[in-house]
Amino acid sequence: MRFGFTAFLLVLSACAPHRDLPVMGQVPTFEMTSQDGKPFHSESLAGHVWVADFIFTHCPGPCLRMSSHMRKVQTATASTPEIRMLSFTVDPDRDTPPVLSAFASRYQANPARWVFLTGPQATLQMLSRETFKLGDVDGSMNHSTRFVLVDKQGRVRGIYGTQDEDPVRRVTADALQLQKDNS
Repeated sequence: MRFGFTAFLLVLSACAPHRDLPVMGQVPTFEMTSQDGKPFHSESLAGHVWVADFIFTHCPGPCLRMSSHMRKVQTATASTPEIRMLSFTVDPDRDTPPVLSAFASRYQANPARWVFLTGPQATLQMLSRETFKLGDVDGSMNHSTRFVLVDKQGRVRGIYGTQDEDPVRRVTADALQLQKDNS
């Protein structure tokens, strides 16, 4: 009897409507440089759901965990290749395109879906502090360990802490939900 009730609850929860994700802001257009040394324009993200984080390649701890989580997001969304991932460096002086390329290879990043970006400190600051509300990118290497979810219209729809319970599952589920949405 207990198994039947548990199965019923699982089916019922699968039919429950998804929670509405708030609109937390709009991402402005930006231009940076990708790990392959080519210009990256934010316009290329139009119509795509994407997940972003801020890392640096010589980080001794949290960035490795974040990149590992991002790799899991890439794997979990493999059947939905329209979803993109962006990792912005907080250390543009050291994280040159060749360094970012080697780091991307370490995490088996699919360059068609997961892009590592470097660029002007002012652009990184604008995105981290003003757009995503994650704090300063000021050269100190202190940075947020959160992921940001952006919808097809370039609107910020979620922020997920790496210390939260199962952040990979949550950001993946919400990204897939937004990908299905026509709005």
